[in-house]
Amino acid sequence: MSPNAPEAPARKAGRREWLGLAVLALPTLLISLDQSVLYLALPHLAEDLHPTGTQTLWIMDIYGFLIAGFLITMGTLGDRIGRRRLLMIGAVAVGLTSVAASYSTSAEALIVTRALLGVAAATLMPSTLALISNMFQAPYQRGRAIAVWASCFMGGTALGPVVGGTLLEFFWWGSVFLLGVPVMVLLLVVAPLVLPEYKDPNAGRIDLISVLLSLVSILAIIYGLKELARHGFEPLPITAILAGLAVGTVFVKRQGTLDHPLLDLKLFRVAAFTASLLILMVSMLGTGGGYLFITGFLQMVEVMSPMEAGLWMVPSAVASILAAQVAPIFARRFQLGTVIGVSLLIGMVGYAMLIFVDPVGGLPLLLAGFVIIFIGVGTFGALGTNMVVGSVPPERGGSAAALSSISGDLGNALGVATLGSLGTAVYRDTIAPPAGTPANVHKAAGASMEDAVNAARQLPAEPAEALMTAAKTAYTNGLNTVGIACVLITAISTAISLAMLRKRHGTTPSGDIPPRQEGKREATAEDSLSTT
Repeated sequence: MSPNAPEAPARKAGRREWLGLAVLALPTLLISLDQSVLYLALPHLAEDLHPTGTQTLWIMDIYGFLIAGFLITMGTLGDRIGRRRLLMIGAVAVGLTSVAASYSTSAEALIVTRALLGVAAATLMPSTLALISNMFQAPYQRGRAIAVWASCFMGGTALGPVVGGTLLEFFWWGSVFLLGVPVMVLLLVVAPLVLPEYKDPNAGRIDLISVLLSLVSILAIIYGLKELARHGFEPLPITAILAGLAVGTVFVKRQGTLDHPLLDLKLFRVAAFTASLLILMVSMLGTGGGYLFITGFLQMVEVMSPMEAGLWMVPSAVASILAAQVAPIFARRFQLGTVIGVSLLIGMVGYAMLIFVDPVGGLPLLLAGFVIIFIGVGTFGALGTNMVVGSVPPERGGSAAALSSISGDLGNALGVATLGSLGTAVYRDTIAPPAGTPANVHKAAGASMEDAVNAARQLPAEPAEALMTAAKTAYTNGLNTVGIACVLITAISTAISLAMLRKRHGTTPSGDIPPRQEGKREATAEDSLSTT
């Protein structure tokens, strides 16, 4: 064929592919549910297992740590052994470890099973997203499919407290882990019927040293950021972050020397790919920090239960889902940088509203701002993910999907750490306990809002109310300051979008990365966002 000959149009997806998307939506929804549902179960499992404070933190964190740590490895493994095969292996592992977690008889056993569950769940995210890129080759259909995928992830996060609260009303704490079992059974039955298999025929062996380096680097950085959020700038979290960055540097240098690297650094030559990852990470930095203080406001200032707070978060989830669904429509008609930039500006308006929230009567303004924020989150989440996956050749799809997830995880952890520390510092600087407050209560209340709530329980009703009024005012000051920071962060994301994602006629993002074998060029994300 002449090199100037027009390329055949990509095959459009049919009924089987859309049924396959419905199947892939199930594990995506499950992962996001699992990351938020455990908060409600903690008091119940604490009564049975009696974990220490440190064990409680590990029960909460180890799942997310190991998902993030194994994403690159699992994304690359799927490219090599087959994405559907990895998905089904992961489904079996998730089902078995979920059952083991639900019947744990000690805190140590639950930590181990949660760790194994995190490793198993790491197989699901890159597999689902990479399979979508294979099943939906027509660019616009791929954009719509990824929007559905993103909607499931965002919806599951908001539904976690609601689903968890309902289960705990009728069953024991282990029931929250059993949510995944019927989902995984259904996946194992239906996946061979509606999901295609895909793997890179020219992939080499996985470099185990690279696996170890990537795992240590990501785990150290995520751990350091989380500890930074909890304890401030202490030696341990700073050391962990620096160690993670050092190991990550060794990992990157090693990839440049391998014929078959775990992570192909050539991916970052694509401007659209790199810009999308950067926007996702920076935007999730603001979202993570804002989400932390908004949910804290609902539970500690408005004194809602986790389930009530979850119900108030449903409108924002609905807004993000609707925004994700309409985003591909706008992206077909306008420049990509413009659509993402405008969505980020909309989110900036929502963050700006947080600046004016008051401790008394501030709930309507807070909720309105939350909804507006998630309109932006839904839009750039869907379009950014589509750009990442669609801007690389198909054999690199698993790696691209893993990097998309990691950029979001790192951004969220960085946001919780930095903005959490900022908001807490403002709280400590502005809290003014009433005169006559006992010294021990005064000290505890000055540490954090959570400590103020516990300290107030030691006081009679009137002094307790006065202390809580001061604490709520200080916490709201922290929320207002976080709102200012999120406005600035979103402005940076907007500038990146407008500068790096301008539409380029006659070029393709994947043009700098040739596939490993000759063949028809895969439709790219920029094609999917072109004007029709």
